[in-house]
Amino acid sequence: MVHFVGAGPGAPDLITQRGAALLQTADCIIYAGSLVNPALLGLAKADCTIYNSAEMTLEQVLAVMRQNEAARKTTVRLHTGDPCLYGAIREQMDALDADGIPYDDTPGVSSFCGAAAVLSAEYTLPGVSQTVIITRMEGRTPVPEGERLASLAGHGATMVIFLSIGLIDKVQAALLQGAYTAATPAAVVYKATWPEQKTVHCTVGTLAESTRAAGITKTALIVVGDFLAAQYDRSKLYDPAFTTEYRKGALQ
Repeated sequence: MVHFVGAGPGAPDLITQRGAALLQTADCIIYAGSLVNPALLGLAKADCTIYNSAEMTLEQVLAVMRQNEAARKTTVRLHTGDPCLYGAIREQMDALDADGIPYDDTPGVSSFCGAAAVLSAEYTLPGVSQTVIITRMEGRTPVPEGERLASLAGHGATMVIFLSIGLIDKVQAALLQGAYTAATPAAVVYKATWPEQKTVHCTVGTLAESTRAAGITKTALIVVGDFLAAQYDRSKLYDPAFTTEYRKGALQ
């Protein structure tokens, strides 16, 4: 059996209870390199075999899983954040399906959720944005033509940009080709929820300059949008004049 597990954004106590229990009973853990907090590996039992997948190819990862399955051992494939985002899990699952190896998936807290917590922010503010675009800048690996950053920026929605801090000048230029202006609020969150976390508040127009000034070159999220500003509408959900399934709104 193979268990795909989301490690959470960084702080070891943000892994789910199910994820922690699976780590404690695993015969083998294959973890996604330095982006997984090493404290989580301390949950492993004494005879657990541990591999760092940053040093492995897909074929090598699958070979370990197959060896464990043949020996009737359990494998935890420990991914960063939630495996569904930039986790490259589909290709692993497809290979396991082809081999008839059973697996399951335990979700984790994504780093974009961790970043919002660090910023004390709400991505979907009433009257500001009800849409969150999660994306990345094209670099050595492409994105589909219709998903280029400049195109997505045309929506003006809340945007969370992964895997792009090393392309910060190109990110800024692409954002300014869309609905954002130089004055649109932005922030960079380095290693959200880790002890060494760092946040930079800026605007789209100062994004590249502010990131460089903070010395941030990797392992950071870029968030953009007016959700970071002060103005928004009151939520209807808790408005006394708004009727819901559970209470009747007061007459005005």
